[in-house]
Order: sequence, then structure tokens, then C-alpha cells
Amino acid sequence: MDALQKDKRYTYADYLTWDDDVRYELIDGVPYMMASPSTEHQRICSELHGQLWAFLQGKPCRPFTAPIDVRLNINKGDDTVFQPDIMVVCDHSKIDKKSINGAPDFVIEILSPSTSRHDTFIKRSKYLWAGVREYWVVNPDEKTVLAHILKDGDYIVKAYGVEDETISVSVLNGCIINLKEVFSQ
Repeated sequence: MDALQKDKRYTYADYLTWDDDVRYELIDGVPYMMASPSTEHQRICSELHGQLWAFLQGKPCRPFTAPIDVRLNINKGDDTVFQPDIMVVCDHSKIDKKSINGAPDFVIEILSPSTSRHDTFIKRSKYLWAGVREYWVVNPDEKTVLAHILKDGDYIVKAYGVEDETISVSVLNGCIINLKEVFSQ
């Protein structure tokens, strides 16, 4: 990709022309380079995805892991593209060969030092605006999960720690995540 212009706003069409060897997210037309995740981040991601995958076998919803593009505002500028660590999509019309088009039902972001602010604040507001029904922020250092559950146009936040042992995924009836396994060393 050529040098980015400071005053230019980009769209998904621009994003598709960029080098595939460098990962970016696009927030309101502004690109943000993504660092490679740590091994602990990837271990937690694998454990969460594995538990979701096992639960969703034979059910209509599908889990995905990064990198896959989520186009949050495809019909309104198409200038916000995220790559959540994990997501679940229940509406198959949102899934195409290159991206998820619209809000996933459930998103998990695993904090890294370089993404903490984006994952906790900026993405929260974008996920809320797009209508993501449940959004978790997993903090590997503190061994906590903040579960944001959409209700009446805003998120209700519940905090969980490893001492809680399990969390129910509110948008996936009967799905229970074992936190002891997620945070095991």
C-alpha cells in the first residue's frame, strides 16, 4: 500500500487494494495497523473458539476467528472494518466469501497492550451502534471478562473473573464458557 494520506478517508474498496501481509482495521475511514498477537492471546482465542465451536455443532450459528473482515456499516459509507478475535454469526445472509456484512450476533475481543483502548472504548461504541447483541472484552492479564449485553439500545455490563468458573453466553441459549479452561496456564 502506498503511504496513507493524513486527510483522506478510506472505504472498504480502498482497503481491499492494500497489502495482505499487513493487517489493518478501518474506523470511520481511518486505517489502524494491527500488531501480531502474543502466544497467550492466541491460546485464549483458541480455547474460546474451541468451546464455541463444540457448542455450535449442528446449530445454525457459525463461529469465526480473525482474520476475517466485519463490515459494520456496509450500507452507510462502508468505512468501518474490524477483525474481531472471535465472532458468532447466526444470519447466514451476512456471510459472503470475503467478509461478514453487518453486525455479528456475538463478538469477543481479547486485549493486547497495543489494542486495549480500541477494543475497550472505540469498538464498544461501534459495536453498540451496529447492533452487536453481545460483546465480550477478555483481559488475559487480569483474567477477567466484561460481558456487554445489548438491552434497550445500550449495553448492560457484567464483570466475570476466573473465580466465577463459567459464563453463560446470553445470545446463545445453553452455551456456557468454562473460564477456568480459558485462563489456565
